[in-house]
Amino acid sequence: MKSLIIISIFLIGFISINIISYAFAGVFDEPTLNVKDLIVEEYVSDLCCMITTMTFVGDDILFLQKSDGQVRLIQNGILQSESVLDVNVNSEGEKGMLGITSVGSSVYLYFTESKKDGGDALGNRIYKYDWDGEKLIDPILLEELPSSVSHNGGAMVVGLDDQVYAVIGDTLRYALLQNKPIEWLEGTDIDFKDNGVILELETEKPYFAMGIRNSFGLAIDPVTGNLWATENGDDDFDEINLVPEKFNSGWIVIMGPATEAELEELPGYEDYAYDDPKFTWEKVVAPTGLTFAQFHEIDDYYNSLFVGDCNTGNLYRFELNENRDGFEFSSDFLQDNMVNKNETMDEIIIGTGFGCITDIERGPDGFLYVVSLSESTIYRILPANTVDAADSEGGGCLVATATYGSELAPQVQQLRVIRDNFLLQTESGTSFMGIFNDFYYSFSPVMADYERENPVFREMVKIVITPMISSLSILNYVDMDSESSVLVYGISLIILNGMMYVGIPLLAIMRIRK
Repeated sequence: MKSLIIISIFLIGFISINIISYAFAGVFDEPTLNVKDLIVEEYVSDLCCMITTMTFVGDDILFLQKSDGQVRLIQNGILQSESVLDVNVNSEGEKGMLGITSVGSSVYLYFTESKKDGGDALGNRIYKYDWDGEKLIDPILLEELPSSVSHNGGAMVVGLDDQVYAVIGDTLRYALLQNKPIEWLEGTDIDFKDNGVILELETEKPYFAMGIRNSFGLAIDPVTGNLWATENGDDDFDEINLVPEKFNSGWIVIMGPATEAELEELPGYEDYAYDDPKFTWEKVVAPTGLTFAQFHEIDDYYNSLFVGDCNTGNLYRFELNENRDGFEFSSDFLQDNMVNKNETMDEIIIGTGFGCITDIERGPDGFLYVVSLSESTIYRILPANTVDAADSEGGGCLVATATYGSELAPQVQQLRVIRDNFLLQTESGTSFMGIFNDFYYSFSPVMADYERENPVFREMVKIVITPMISSLSILNYVDMDSESSVLVYGISLIILNGMMYVGIPLLAIMRIRK
């Protein structure tokens, strides 16, 4: 009976929605990928308060709201109403809730702490919490770091040995760890530490790396265990770096590939060694989150590093070389591992329209999750064949999935429950679903693709189908355990929807004419 309802509604609304949507096509940009074997979808949208970074605890997501000090929980694609932690933060500039990662039930948070929300910053702090499935509890202070209005870093990542790494930028202070010769320093700058570095938490080791200007991303190669990082330049030269232990990134003397003169100016600090970036943008794009792909369904991206940026909304894909210590490019002009201002980035751009990306994480399902601060949305990138496979098992809700942004959306789940638990349990319902699927799949793939490309069209479809889906919730409160009950309730819902979609508009038109 669900099929009868959907058929009647789409026959009424499909043509009119298409006509209206064509007038608005292309008005808004949505994330798109330039490959056919991956798709991008909204996983959770309309998130509050400047979302920054996220982590998985089991299959659930914890993410940070930069401006209000809250940690929020997403379960099965649904944002839970209550926060799991609320701390006091100063969120001025680049301060606030900045980094989160997890090892088992241990969750690490990096934030700019204050005595009250919006109060004077006490500094950047890293705490370790226990996750009890509902709340973050029992905080342990691991690091007290300096803070500034900018360059606070905050990204964290877990190594293959469960070692947690955290990065802090230079916090606009330049001292020994920013490659300033000691003879240039005055006063407290000589003793100023713990900025412009990568730290290994819960160890007594010295800094893992130094000379870092401003970083928003760390990633671990799942094959080699190597640490990779993005670094933002000043007016030019953003970087992707391979970060071995005792790495010197070169700031403030060097950004981008070093010249001979710059190498001579580098004062050196203990046994930290400089190396050129593995890739450089001459024109700044503000690279942020990065992670390695490991899709379970396809292996074409096994050697791919995905990187986001904040300035252009681009998602980049870099192919690793055989040793996984650098990149391979087919374009001659990229052989120097740099894209100059007058050169195209087509080879490395895999997606556009993501807004200001602040984090990219690989989930336990192998999919990629992209956090967009500007769009207040977490997007999900997954192989197209996973959607095709799901849709082929008993018929997938293509249009509803495209409309509500995820196959885990409660509206989509409701349709599947009604189909599987009610309709397919009776002979008449099964017969009707067969007839309906022949009709539905004649147009739904094209319609779903068009929804993903045109947000106005998607919103129009949502307006049309939401009342129908709401009316179907009635079936959750009745018994549909016989052929007669399926027919009675199915026909009743068709009449109800006919009144909503046809009867009421006709009455309104007749009154207007009178």
